[in-house]
Amino acid sequence: MTNPSDKEVIYSHIKTLKILYVEDTKVTQLFFKSIVDELVNKIIYASDGKEGYQKFLDNEVDLIITDYAMPNENGLDMIEKIRKQDTEVPIILVSAIEDLNVIARALNLDVSAFIKKPISKKELLLSIEKMAKVSVANKFIEDQRNKQLLELQAKDEYKTYQEDLGFAKELNILRNDFYYQMTDYNHNVSLIDFLYHPLDVMSGDAYSARRIDKDTVLYLIVDGMGKGLSASLTSMIFISFANHMVDKMLFLDSFDMSILINETMEYIKPVLLDEESLSLDYILVNNKEEELYYAKFSMPPILLQNQINKIVKIKSNNPPLSKYSQTFNIDKIDISEITKFLIYTDGIVENETKYDNKLYSEFIEEDFLKAFTREDLKNSFMEKIDAQEDDVTLIFINKITQYSNIVAHKKFKSTLVNLDLANEWYETLWNDFTSDMKTSYQAGMVFTELFMNAHEHGNLSIDSNLKNSLMANDSYFETLAEKEKEIDKYIDVKVDKIKQGSVYYIITKITDEGNGFDTHILSEIFRNAHRFHGRGVFVSRKNSFGIYYTSKGNSVLYINKVEESSLIEDEA
Repeated sequence: MTNPSDKEVIYSHIKTLKILYVEDTKVTQLFFKSIVDELVNKIIYASDGKEGYQKFLDNEVDLIITDYAMPNENGLDMIEKIRKQDTEVPIILVSAIEDLNVIARALNLDVSAFIKKPISKKELLLSIEKMAKVSVANKFIEDQRNKQLLELQAKDEYKTYQEDLGFAKELNILRNDFYYQMTDYNHNVSLIDFLYHPLDVMSGDAYSARRIDKDTVLYLIVDGMGKGLSASLTSMIFISFANHMVDKMLFLDSFDMSILINETMEYIKPVLLDEESLSLDYILVNNKEEELYYAKFSMPPILLQNQINKIVKIKSNNPPLSKYSQTFNIDKIDISEITKFLIYTDGIVENETKYDNKLYSEFIEEDFLKAFTREDLKNSFMEKIDAQEDDVTLIFINKITQYSNIVAHKKFKSTLVNLDLANEWYETLWNDFTSDMKTSYQAGMVFTELFMNAHEHGNLSIDSNLKNSLMANDSYFETLAEKEKEIDKYIDVKVDKIKQGSVYYIITKITDEGNGFDTHILSEIFRNAHRFHGRGVFVSRKNSFGIYYTSKGNSVLYINKVEESSLIEDEA
């Protein structure tokens, strides 16, 4: 019997595995995912043997688990091709067929283990454990040979660990009430995206995004002048106190921008060195009045795009904040005609580009006009530079309602059967959009994940704790079927097609009738990718141009990008 220490070693090794799972049924894929996703490093999915072989060529995998009977190419035909490339990788064959010829062929191809269909959770985990034991044993000798090297690596790992702790502390100090959220004010949807990319572990930049009330949002960005630990400490001290003041004002229902600026100035001035200063943005957006109030202390101009695609700049109205600062100005601007906003530190515009050493400041306005999402702007920036030279922080806001062009709208009764019907409908929709099969596949993967979340977590109210318990008892799908009989709820799907320059953005919004969830848990998921890589929202973000929840959490929107050259024209 395996003792506890052996078990820990085995599961520690399993945590590092990258598994290629080949299965043509999406429901079975979801069942496999619910058992394995938190145990392993990564799961790569394929729907048949042909796709599975290509995924094997494109990825480094530690274990292959494949169904036998699949369209296009069965599991054994795929294994035969894989064995010509790799004779060592462990392979588990899943099959309901007990044909001796199939078993004999599998053994000749060095299949490591067999699992009968329907898959049993216990049998699946035991098979993975057996593969892990063999792998651990093979690696033990190699580990002994490299013991001295590992000791040296441990020292580096400790240093990295301390740096990771420091950066985690920075992220805890920053506050973001809109982490992967959209705002929906009077049916005017805005997407709010953030980019926080320090050059070193300790950043001289910091930001905060706070929901003051249902109409009002506060954005703070601070940039410590200079580099190194001093600038980082000053920025973090400032933003920490600013968040404390905002929390206090919200608790007392007495938010006042002027008081916030005065109190934070007076707090930070004694901390500043004689030659030290801060660049700051205090930005207050009132969606009801469509007004923006600002106090800018020597920060780059805010870029606004109006409805006729012209740039409006908001320049600084205050000098840098130093220990000698006494007064400040607050101004306001009408934003009723504004569709996009960009607030940023100078780290992005002062970066040299590949083009005759020009600074990115010469390109940012054009790139901002072309960008539909933060990801677009980030990609444009990264393509133009050789290396990042300073901390980069920006807030990108796009009011997408004005572009709305709904091309499909359908409601599905919330059942597991309708998951497949919805997938077929969505796949057909995408086949009519584009010839780009990769983008279509990614969009379909996101749809499956988020539709399933809307069904089980939203309408059926099955939280993660209950799901884990049901999975442990092998009663998950039976419980889903019972709960489906008790409810009469629907999942609403809307699809927009929006043109921006020479590309189209397909925007899919999925809304359930459940109670929603606390979307702040998303910050833990996305900041700890190594722990949550298999979660549906993480997979969805990786396969789209962004996902955005409402504050209630019962509606999610995601974006996929399609090049105009691959767009399929409507028949007319």
